[in-house]
Amino acid sequence: MNTRERILARLNELEVAEGIKIVYACESGSRAWGFPSANSDYDIRFLYVHPVEWYLSIEEKRDVIECQAEGNLDINGWDLRKALGLFRRSNPPL
Repeated sequence: MNTRERILARLNELEVAEGIKIVYACESGSRAWGFPSANSDYDIRFLYVHPVEWYLSIEEKRDVIECQAEGNLDINGWDLRKALGLFRRSNPPL
């Protein structure tokens, strides 16, 4: 399995395990900027949505998914509502 296939498989696993739908995923970090080193990992960032019921809850819920580094994969995601709030505030990491 090549790296792209490993990344896609891991994202699919996250969708099932977390009950989410990933709507956007991209590579960030040194590889995305074109200056990876021999030790560079793959920094994957994604936006996701939950089922409607999740958004209707009055309880505060975690709106980020942070995966433990798996080999050379570093995968993190934000709920779309959180990402839009960060975007509105011009948050640079987004």
